[in-house]
Amino acid sequence: MSDLNVIVIAGGLSPEREVSLRSGARVADALRRAGVEVELRDVGKDLLPALAQDAPGVVFPVLHGIAGEDGTIKEVLELAGVPYVGARPHACRTAFDKTTAKAILHRAGLKTPESVTLPKQAFHDLGAAALTARVVQRLGPELFVKPRACGSAFGVSRVESAEDLPQALMACFAYHDEALIERRVTGTEIAVAVADLGEGPRALPVVEIVTDGLYDYTARYTPGAVEFHCPARLHAEVAQEAARVAVAAHQALGLLDLSRTDAIVTEAGEVFVLETNVAPGMTETSTYPMALEEAGLDFGGFCRDLAAQAAHRHGPSA
Repeated sequence: MSDLNVIVIAGGLSPEREVSLRSGARVADALRRAGVEVELRDVGKDLLPALAQDAPGVVFPVLHGIAGEDGTIKEVLELAGVPYVGARPHACRTAFDKTTAKAILHRAGLKTPESVTLPKQAFHDLGAAALTARVVQRLGPELFVKPRACGSAFGVSRVESAEDLPQALMACFAYHDEALIERRVTGTEIAVAVADLGEGPRALPVVEIVTDGLYDYTARYTPGAVEFHCPARLHAEVAQEAARVAVAAHQALGLLDLSRTDAIVTEAGEVFVLETNVAPGMTETSTYPMALEEAGLDFGGFCRDLAAQAAHRHGPSA
């Protein structure tokens, strides 16, 4: 692999910048240990000139949030003619838009929590009290409110009663003008990493997430704030179903190389997809590296193989 040179792109200007920088640094370090020539770069006005002046063998984007996971950077890389790891722009846009992704997953036969999506303007024009009352009547008082497109649980609130919904909507609208309001499904929270190194997507061992409160930004990225179990403490047939669901979500959304599906497993063993992430976190508290380790895969070797696969995929014979 000494002839493979990789630019890892991290940072950006989304609220998830710091997480992206931590993920990017870990990926870059792992690639170096695997014998790959690596440069770590931020997103800025010097990125395109740098790519044009010294084109890398492949770019490994480790960007989270808007402009990172929504397909923007992938479109830019395609304009620059640079190979990259991960899903194509259209698939990124689809997965990042939670409402659109839910519709696609539903058509694929996968379960997602019942929901409605409403813009901020609707609560202004139609009356917030009347509209929130209808939402509660339809979905019940125990809800989750999420920005239609955002990551790392920014703007996400757990609603315990109808009185909590207006405040949750205000928190959501600080990050996006449309709110996805879901019926709360209770059970075991899991994350299922999917990897494809050329033989088709396969699920890695399921990670169980145990937290006293909401699995929010602070919980996700503070060491010791969350208890993880890998493999998850699930019956074998339930773990197999979770794996099947994650691979099916990856395929239904048209993703490539890697993804992570977050889900809830009910007491009855049903798997409800919450979302599928096209750019999983790679920090020391992220679930994707945990699953790789449990699967017996070296983190650096895995990143190296993804980069080599992307370079081949975009090569002259691709």
